[in-house]
Amino acid sequence: MTWRTSILTLFPEMFPGPLGLSLAGRALRDGKWSLEAHDIRAAATDRHRTVDDTPAGGGAGMVMRPDVLDAAIAGVMPAGDARPLIYLTPRGRLLDQAMVRSLAEGPGCVLLCGRYEGIDQRVIEARGMVEVSIGDYVLSGGETAALVLLDACVRLLPGVMGAADSAAEESHGAEGLLEYPHYTRPAEWQGRTIPDVLLSGHHAEIARWRRAESERITKERRPDLWARHEAKQRGAGGMDGHPAAA
Repeated sequence: MTWRTSILTLFPEMFPGPLGLSLAGRALRDGKWSLEAHDIRAAATDRHRTVDDTPAGGGAGMVMRPDVLDAAIAGVMPAGDARPLIYLTPRGRLLDQAMVRSLAEGPGCVLLCGRYEGIDQRVIEARGMVEVSIGDYVLSGGETAALVLLDACVRLLPGVMGAADSAAEESHGAEGLLEYPHYTRPAEWQGRTIPDVLLSGHHAEIARWRRAESERITKERRPDLWARHEAKQRGAGGMDGHPAAA
């Protein structure tokens, strides 16, 4: 089945954007996934197509109305639609590779792109939205975050990436380590050479070097990921960050 995504946004012209190019664009044209961008304003009932109002209790900015959003959601999610409804917001659960894999294995998703100060809490609760953030910073709206989430998911769909090993070995894979460094020709560039082990043809040594580099980089740059990796290995019966022997 085609992996289906629907976007609810005030700026439908932002899609597919970069997702219409490269691997994602080819997969979109080949029918491996589908994308529909819907204008939230189409669900407004007044002649000005109003989607927001002042915040209850006062304060700066505007808040997107629950009645308009609920009508917009109903227009793209018929009864029985199994896709998760995701609201992209800085206060959401941090998007990680585990969530990406889970979404890619499902039927698709419906993404709500907020604007202004956010959306009315009542529609979040009524619709059982999953709140997701792509990082600890604030964007002008959820559209950019939606592009990031979709790009991460689409590349994992069957037949999208040419080499399955690429997904297995890259950063944030099954073991949670960052990826090792990459090199290619020329063998020497500006006085810098490719590590000898990568030119040795000794596959076991190359694998050991890559593993050691992944561990070193993860320890140095993401001690949080390294701690999580070590805890996972200990839970699997390993010692010193390595799995126990069979």
